[in-house]
Amino acid sequence: MNINEIKQVMVVGAGTMGHSIAQVYAQSGFDVDIVDLKQELLNKALNKIRLNLNLLADYQRVPSDEIDSILSRIHLSTNLKVAAKRADYVVEVVSENREIKREVYSQLDEYCSSKIIFASNTSELNIFKLVDINNPERLVIQHWFRPAHIIPLVEIVAGRKTTPEVVDLSYNMLKKLGKTPIILKKFTNAFIVNKIQQAMNSAIFGLLLKGIATPEEIDLAVKTSFSLRLPVVGVVQNLDFVGLDVISDVLKNMGLELSIIKERVDQGHYGVKTSKGLFDYSGRSEEEILRKKDEKYLKILKFLEELDIFEPV
Repeated sequence: MNINEIKQVMVVGAGTMGHSIAQVYAQSGFDVDIVDLKQELLNKALNKIRLNLNLLADYQRVPSDEIDSILSRIHLSTNLKVAAKRADYVVEVVSENREIKREVYSQLDEYCSSKIIFASNTSELNIFKLVDINNPERLVIQHWFRPAHIIPLVEIVAGRKTTPEVVDLSYNMLKKLGKTPIILKKFTNAFIVNKIQQAMNSAIFGLLLKGIATPEEIDLAVKTSFSLRLPVVGVVQNLDFVGLDVISDVLKNMGLELSIIKERVDQGHYGVKTSKGLFDYSGRSEEEILRKKDEKYLKILKFLEELDIFEPV
């Protein structure tokens, strides 16, 4: 199967993520069936999509004169069997409940062609071990982030039986939708972003439970410190700016040693100060790299201050 053969997309689940994902497909010209158990949920989903599109139009992300056309490509259904018969591609966005997932995939396996790709939006479950379908080579995880019609990232995770062709098609499909897909090298629980967020949550709960700071103070601390850096240097490249030699010393003080850091330090690759670390800076000087970084920090700081972003929403 190639992208040009996909005309009709079925999104199973109209909730928090489903309606938004369906919207993205419709914006990109696909006809979309949104399937859920209750018509009331579907009606709410369509209303949310309409509001989303109006907001996007206000910010010139969608031409206002195309909204009606986009909405006309979205169809609501409570009949999974009927919708499945005309689907060329399936996106599963149902509740993170194991029994519900199993039941939905059992029905999809019965109703859909064995060649149709099943893309699961699960954020934590090992869907590859959980569900039993014919031709599991077509099953892939495509993990979106809320709100799906705004956040660019989609994590692609393959199972042991998922074919490279399905992974490639997933990547190309998401690029066509205007998303930023990242293919994980192997399955890991919580993937990339949620794994990092879980570690942050653990620290946050510790601070709150010990009464070290209030929720407002914790958020203000984060917003006025590393949150400013994240859009520019992320969480990995920031290590290069700290200096891998410094990171190595910190790890030693904790009784730890990481080969990925030690190998670079032993080679004299400390990060920005040597123009090579976890990233390669192509021989640029430390001064040049620091100026480029700081200019971006200042632009972001000015923008955020103008929005009064440091106050709670």
